[in-house]
Amino acid sequence: MSTAPDLSMAQWRKSSYSDGQGGSCVEVADGFPRVLPVRDSKRPEGPALVFGADGWAPFVAAVKAGTL
Repeated sequence: MSTAPDLSMAQWRKSSYSDGQGGSCVEVADGFPRVLPVRDSKRPEGPALVFGADGWAPFVAAVKAGTL
């Protein structure tokens, strides 16, 4: 059984963590309980990663700290 959310109607927005130069652009979709879908804006037709909401904040903190 798949537990992946249906992202076909997702409203994507560019993450505030993306650079403004058009190179490293990450899009996120809000409105999904307990998860945060993330995709590469350069490949919107490509796969999306779906993070658990409780794992997103530590992931972002690790990226900011340069440990990833």
